[in-house]
Amino acid sequence: MVKNAFIPVISQEKKEENPGSVEFQVFKFTTRIRRLTSHFELHRKDYLSQRGLRKILGKRQRLLSYLSKKDGIRYKKLINLFDIRESQIR
Repeated sequence: MVKNAFIPVISQEKKEENPGSVEFQVFKFTTRIRRLTSHFELHRKDYLSQRGLRKILGKRQRLLSYLSKKDGIRYKKLINLFDIRESQIR
């Protein structure tokens, strides 16, 4: 497992922003999701971490849903920037 190899350029840019902003929170959740996903390639039966991944996915989905309702332009830019699939349910 490679630590902190995901989105290194964006992480330096985002450190200057407000850690409470929706974009920053989605960024942090996305890095944790990608790190856990790579963890599951080696440890397929780690069910507790799978539960944690599902919780993080739900939190990120709720934040993205909130952002899409409040500001669609920021939402589109964010999902394109982090290469996240657009939600079917809004």
